[in-house]
Amino acid sequence: MKDKNFARLRRARQTRLKIRELGVTRLTVHRTNLHIYAQVIDGSGARVLASASTAEAEVRKQIPNGGNVKAAELVGKRIAEKAKQAGIEQVAFDRAGYQFHGRIKALAEAARQNGLKF
Repeated sequence: MKDKNFARLRRARQTRLKIRELGVTRLTVHRTNLHIYAQVIDGSGARVLASASTAEAEVRKQIPNGGNVKAAELVGKRIAEKAKQAGIEQVAFDRAGYQFHGRIKALAEAARQNGLKF
């Protein structure tokens, strides 16, 4: 019997294969009930160039609950700023098989508004 997580990971694999084929830097996200995480990974997939999450102390001071849209927007803003500091402006968005809806959408739109191009 297949479960929801298996199906999500199967979808994610297809996206990652295409992104690896293109060899571009990717912005990947992971969400749990309590937190949302974002990482900018280089084209080879070997190095994390920037990361942001609601588990960081600075973010937790600003937002008590990391599992909502407002927190995802803050993480999107922070990942865009950190990526720009690392000299990255263009990324491929890897939503890790999650639906482009809710927190994932909020993170992506906040990153776009702060100068990251998808």
